[in-house]
Amino acid sequence: MTPELTSLTWVAALSAIMWLPYILNTIMVRGLIDAVGYPEEPKAPAAWAVRMKAAHYNSVENLVLFATLVLIANAAGISNETTVLMCQVYFWARLVHLVAYTLAIPWIRTLSFTVGWIACVALLIELL
Repeated sequence: MTPELTSLTWVAALSAIMWLPYILNTIMVRGLIDAVGYPEEPKAPAAWAVRMKAAHYNSVENLVLFATLVLIANAAGISNETTVLMCQVYFWARLVHLVAYTLAIPWIRTLSFTVGWIACVALLIELL
């Protein structure tokens, strides 16, 4: 497996487990029956859980772009120091984004999102 595909695997793994803490919070706040059901007046989850859910949605939305670029690069046989580095940068940027969003750290959240986006742009430039 190429380093780029390895990074994509780690990004996918991170996205795959992001939901666990905020779902566990929902179960703790509402109880299992209301958490899996549709209560008329559901109790609100913790603020951090709401932010983590938003970070998870943002991660999934951006995974589409990142995965597409990595898979195109792989299919085209494009792998170099830049593509490897940008894939690693993307993973760490997304991890920092998750933590910063969850903990409500606005400048770090925005900066980490921007770094991840720049990593995607750099991958796109390598492909073009």
